[in-house]
Parts: sequence; structure tokens; C-alpha cells
Amino acid sequence: MEVAALVALTLLLGGLVILVALAVGRRKEEIKEESEQAAESSAEASAAKGPTSKKQKQEKQRSRKDKPVQHSFSHPLLAASLKGHSGNVTCLDFSSNGKYLASCADDRTVRIWSTKDFLEREHKCLRANVELDHATLVRFSPDSRAFITWLSNGDAIRIFKMIKKDDGTFSFKAASEDFPQKHKAAIVNIGIAETGKFIMSASTDTTILIWDLKGEVLASINTNQMTNSYAATSPCGRFVASCGFTPDVKVWEVCFGKGGEFREVTRAFDLKGHSAGVHAFAFSNDSHRMVTVSKDGTWKLWNTNVEYKKQQDPYLLRTVPCSSSDGSRVALSPDGRVVAISDGCNVTMFDATTGKLEEELRGVHSEEITDIRFDINSRFLVCSGDKAIRVFHNAPGYRAAIRDMQDMLKKAQNEAMKQRLLQQIREAQSALDTVLAAPTE
Repeated sequence: MEVAALVALTLLLGGLVILVALAVGRRKEEIKEESEQAAESSAEASAAKGPTSKKQKQEKQRSRKDKPVQHSFSHPLLAASLKGHSGNVTCLDFSSNGKYLASCADDRTVRIWSTKDFLEREHKCLRANVELDHATLVRFSPDSRAFITWLSNGDAIRIFKMIKKDDGTFSFKAASEDFPQKHKAAIVNIGIAETGKFIMSASTDTTILIWDLKGEVLASINTNQMTNSYAATSPCGRFVASCGFTPDVKVWEVCFGKGGEFREVTRAFDLKGHSAGVHAFAFSNDSHRMVTVSKDGTWKLWNTNVEYKKQQDPYLLRTVPCSSSDGSRVALSPDGRVVAISDGCNVTMFDATTGKLEEELRGVHSEEITDIRFDINSRFLVCSGDKAIRVFHNAPGYRAAIRDMQDMLKKAQNEAMKQRLLQQIREAQSALDTVLAAPTE
């Protein structure tokens, strides 16, 4: 009798939660759906269990107590929380055409999200299953028609093709063979050159491998940094870079001949200036800027648009104090205006030009943030750390763009140019006002 009463009370409370959620608007409906699903699961479990022994009841009570409470988070800049993974999300990547966000998790799936749905109430995704394994890293191909993954158990790269169907969605087909196992230590990152000419993989033991698209190793690089903490390919597709125990970032150029044949990997330049090891780094979209975050408690912005073949070194633009820790990640918006840094479960956003701290996002995830990225249009910042993906409006980017256009307006001499800038400033300010006025998650 007590059990039946408990079930009835649970269902009644669930109904009340639904009514309240409907009344407070679109954002709250997502929270309602989670509560509804939890109530349904609880009711089904109670109905199906039948008569149980005292020991079984005690075990059930313990398991309920041990069940983790879902992490809740809200912030004025939170645009969406993408929920679909049943395991912790480990990596994110935007497609070059800006249409898709890929995520992988330890639930044996890769999910493809449509960026146009970020501001919608429902966030649908397509699922690619990773057979007999799970992916820890995912990267889109330059044509946005395939993606590569790093297999946790297989210690290898697997390629998935995205096959477009008549209804506009995709099916996914894994390549018949994975890349051969070559690394002898844990992987820190993989990447595909935007030129489509090579794939990069890097491990903690100072090894970076350059592959062709068929899985043949073209070159092996020893970074001589004692350990690698991070590595990446540049958005321009020419460079690979790494950082680690030593207080510098090393950058190499992967060279190809006019006919597309691989030639060599040659050292391009180093970023020197930190006084301790570097956690991570990021490139701007044109690779003319790089940002680094270090154990020395600072982030640095660099001008890397130099003639390094003539021995010209990159030069330091700015050094800014910040909080960071082992595992911290950094992102530089494609337009170079905003720097975002993760530290544990928190994210800070800085104006790249002035170094001013613009936003502090605390307790974004229930666990350490695993990845952080801007979309290709610098409109959104996304991050992962638990089962959810947080999508934030890039308000600091809007403010920086408005400031830059106001500076241009002061220097404009042509009346048509002034009118065009005024219109762009009004549009940007309107977009910012809309973002700040939006209801929070």
C-alpha cells in the first residue's frame, strides 16, 4: 500500500513539475523533460520489481542513494545545453562549413549536432556508433563529409564517412580498416590539415606522427619536451605545434611539393617567454595569432604572422594573469577577439586586445572541462566536461566587434563608409542586447 501511495505521489509531483515548467517558458521546458524522464524511469522500476527480499530492498535503497544528482547550471549567456550522450563527453569539433558540431563520449557514440538548432528548444542529433570501443577524440574532415576518431581501446585512428540521405540526414560508415597502432603512450590529440593532405596524432611521450589519409606514416617528430601536454594542427593546414613540460611551444611546417607529394617536416618557429610548462595553446583562424596558457599563471598572445624562413621570430603582444591547472584548455575565437580558458570546472573569457577579464563562468560542469571551442563565426563558445555540452553566447566577442567598428568610424573619411559602419554597429548592438535579454537555461 505504501509503495502504491509512493508511486501515486511521485506521479502527482511529476505532473505538478510539468505544469510549472510549461508556465515559465521555453528554456524551462528542457528541465521539465529531464524531470519527466526521471519520474517515468522510477515508476517503471517500481512496477517491475515485484516482491523482493529485505536484502534486495536495502541494496535498492543504497543504489538510489549512490545515484549521482544531475548537475544543474544556469547563466545569462547560456544559449543551450546539448543533452544526448549517456556518458561523459571528451571532445568537440566544429565542421569547416560551420553547420555541424561533433561530440564523442565514453558511451560508444559520436553525435553530430546542427548548429542552426542551438537557439531552438529541441536539439536533435545524429548518432554514429563506435563498434566494440569508444572514441576519445573526434575531428571533422575539411570537406565536412567525414570525421576521424581516436579509439580508446584500439589505440588507433578510425575514419567514418558521412553519407547524406534523401531526407537530408546522414548515415555513417566506418572504414574497413583502422590505422595501424604506432603510438606507445597515451594520445593527447589528433587533427586533420585543412588542406586535406595529412593527419596528425600526438602522444604524451614527445612523439608526433604525420600520416597520409590512407594510414601510412609520413614522418615522426620528437618534440624533446620531456612530455607532451597538447598538440594541434593550424587552421591554415601548414603547421603542427606542441607544448609540454618545457616553457615553450614548438611549431613545425609540414611541407609538400607542387604535385602534392610529401617532402619534409621542418622547424618553423618557437614561442618563448613563459617561465613554466605550457598547458595548451590555440591558433586564430588565419594562423596569424596564437594564444598560450601556462603553469606560470599567465596567458600570452603572440603575433605569428612572420617570415620565419628569414629567421624572423614571432613577437609577444600581451601577457595576462589567469587561473589554470593541469588539463586546462584555451580557445581563441576565429576573429582573434576573445580568449577563453578552462580551469577545472570553470571558464574565463578575456578580451584579446585589452586583456580585460570579460566573463567568469563558474561550475559549468560537474567534472573537469575536457574541451572548449568557438564556432567558426565566433558567435558561440562550447565546452564539455560531463554528459552535457554547454553552448554560450560570445557576448565579449560582440562587445569587441562594436569597439573595433567604433574605432574605424572615427577614422572613416568616406560618408558611405561611415553610414555602413553605423548600420553594422546598430546591428551588432541589437544582437548583443538580444543575447543579454534572453532568458537563462
